[in-house]
Amino acid sequence: MASKKKPYVKLQCAGCKKINYITHKSKTMEGKLELVKFCNTERKHTKHKETKK
Repeated sequence: MASKKKPYVKLQCAGCKKINYITHKSKTMEGKLELVKFCNTERKHTKHKETKK
């Protein structure tokens, strides 16, 4: 049998509020995902937080 796929999450830039990345989230993680990624709009590394679908 095939296993269930991990759910997708969208990552939104904290500065410009633009959704720049879509990634998978581990099922064991608690809370919202927060990463430092590159924002093309601001042209620098900023915090990106998980948003609603």
